[in-house]
Amino acid sequence: MEKIITKRNELKRVPLHIQGLDENIEGGIPESYVVLICGTAGTMKSSVCFNSVYNECVNKGKIALYISLEQSYVSLLNHIINMGYDLSKINILLINDLSNINSQLSQLKESKKGTIIFGDLGCIRKEIKDTKINTTANAGWVNVIKNLVKKIKSDLGLDMFVLDSLSALYVLGKFENPRIELFFIFEFLRDLNITSYLVSEMPLDGSKYSEYGVEDYLSDGIIYIRLSQFRRAVVREISIVKMRSTSVNTDVFSLEFKNGKFSALYGGQNPLL
Repeated sequence: MEKIITKRNELKRVPLHIQGLDENIEGGIPESYVVLICGTAGTMKSSVCFNSVYNECVNKGKIALYISLEQSYVSLLNHIINMGYDLSKINILLINDLSNINSQLSQLKESKKGTIIFGDLGCIRKEIKDTKINTTANAGWVNVIKNLVKKIKSDLGLDMFVLDSLSALYVLGKFENPRIELFFIFEFLRDLNITSYLVSEMPLDGSKYSEYGVEDYLSDGIIYIRLSQFRRAVVREISIVKMRSTSVNTDVFSLEFKNGKFSALYGGQNPLL
């Protein structure tokens, strides 16, 4: 539950760990905020989310849950390792069988290292099938994800959460009243004091940040990543569309990833052709 602060510096923040961007959002995202990470395919939305989560786990020993509804655990880990992240610095746990979750979580209770827990899509599918939940409705998928989040929060503590992606969740389950149903999802995450990144796939024309539009104002922040073409070169660009309780530089920055680190460059400047 979000608390009222008495001084500005009491607001704790979670860095994106993007050099040149964190400095332009007062050091990071306020803790327990729910933030949309928006962009079309190929904009490194998932990588930006993982980068923040990984560095927080390494530097501060945090615990994070990453649920991918689009990419398998193996594919995701191979991608992460290929980018140069050293996974030996943290605990990695795969939840692929909910019947063993108690023993899996108990093994991590004494660890001093940060932990990233990956929720396997196959596990979620099996849980829904075994409990005979109606998969044509969104409640089945949402409730299983909520239960997993609550279980980890109560047993280990949970600081950060990534859902990759909202768009995939919409395909898997039918949202009959998105305005109300999404409101309760966002409030659920806020009430647990979890800093959450929700990945949102945008249409190629960039006409909207989210599927229903309601996500835009329900979210505490919107980070927009896009591909821009200059002559025959294509570059990634990042900007902060909104971030509550934050003084934001809304300039567009070039987004680069080199030597295992993200950086935001040339904010507000004309592109280099």
